[in-house]
This record gives sequence, C-alpha cells and structure tokens, in this order.
Amino acid sequence: MKSLIAALLLTATPALALDLGAMSDSEKEQFGAAVRAYLMENPQVLIEAMTELEQRRVADEAKNDSAMIAQLQEQIYNDGHSWVGGNPEGDVTVVEFIDYRCGVCRQVFPHVEETVANDGNVRIIFKDLPILGQESDLAARFAIAVKQNEGDAAYKKVHDHFFTMRGNVTVEGLKATAEEMGFDADKVITAMSSDAVTDVLRKNAQLADALQIAGTPSFIIGDTLMRGMPQSGIVPVIEQAREKAKSDS
Repeated sequence: MKSLIAALLLTATPALALDLGAMSDSEKEQFGAAVRAYLMENPQVLIEAMTELEQRRVADEAKNDSAMIAQLQEQIYNDGHSWVGGNPEGDVTVVEFIDYRCGVCRQVFPHVEETVANDGNVRIIFKDLPILGQESDLAARFAIAVKQNEGDAAYKKVHDHFFTMRGNVTVEGLKATAEEMGFDADKVITAMSSDAVTDVLRKNAQLADALQIAGTPSFIIGDTLMRGMPQSGIVPVIEQAREKAKSDS
C-alpha cells in the first residue's frame, strides 16, 4: 500500500515530497481525505499509478535477471553436458529449458525449430528440466542417456520424437523406441538410472532454481530471461540481443 501511495504521489505531483511519518494523526486524517477526494475526481490517476508500479516491477525483475545471467554464464552456456545445435558460431545463443511432457513446450517446438533454421546465425542449447512427474523424468533420462551413449545427433532425434509423439512414456515404450532408432536399447535403458544422468538433471535443476525458473518452456536470450513464451515469439528478442551485442562491441 505504501508503494502505491508513493506511485500515486509521483504520478499526480512529481515534485511533491512528503514525510508521512512526521504527520500528526489529525494531519494524516486530513491528508487521507484529500487523497481520496482527489482520486474520486481523477480515477485515471489510480490506473496511471498501477501502471507505473508494474513498469518498475518489470524493470527491476529484468535487471535482477540480467545480473543472475551474468553470474551464471558458465553453467548456462558451457556446462559440458547440454545439447548444443544450430550454428555453433552463431552471434546469438538461445537457451531453452524443456520438459517433454509440457504442452506449451510441444506447441512452441515448431516455432523454435523454424526460427533457428530460418535465422541461420543462432546457436541453441537445450536443458532438460523434468518437472511434470514420472513420465517427464523418464523422457528426460532417456534423452540424456541417449546423448551420453549414442551422441548429439541421436539426442536431437529423440528430442524431436518426444515433442511429436502421442501416448504415454513408459520404459517398455522407450526400449522399443531405442530399438527402432538403432540404438543399443539395453545400454540406454540401463544408463537412464546412472549417476551420470542423474548428475545432469541435478545440475539443470540447481541452475533453474538459481535463475528462479519454475516452469517450462523458459528461455535465455542474451541477457533476457523469459519464463514462458512471449506472444510475439522469440524472434524479436533474438533481434534485440543481436542489436545490443553490436552496440556493446
């Protein structure tokens, strides 16, 4: 409430500075009545004040996100275990936190693929973050085990499969998928419960927690963190990051 009053005062009378704590009870009562009367006559001021508060909140959040990204550069961009694709020499890197059972992730999958392909100068990194239950965990473990045992191309094949498949994720189904794709099915299934796979999931979860990411999809593009997919997609954010990098160089 105090922040709203401050925003009201800033919006209505920018030059006004009041020490509310120094007022007597009578003065506070008169001041409250004056504010109420003013708002009743000028209700648009309340909207302006709420807009001002929201703009400040968004700006503060963006500043905090940028600081966190700067502090966690190595874990975000060079963790040594995440799949890296697109143009390895691209001038902009897109990092996506994914859950294969996430409906929104599935919806934005074509947009992400098309954006990377059409741009041609984007490096993309996927970080498996299974947060939606057992099937999410099974799918993530399978994808990571495939990457560790069959390589990056195999991981991407599995990644695309999970975002286009129908039906539930089961161990039996994963074994059949591995056999159909020509992998060593027994080796991959066994590796799913290995310390190496668990360690990747643990590190991804710790990074997400440090970045205050609680849902998927979430994106890091330049110094911008997006918790969810913006309505305009990721193309404008990529362009902003590209222009900022040019101006900073």
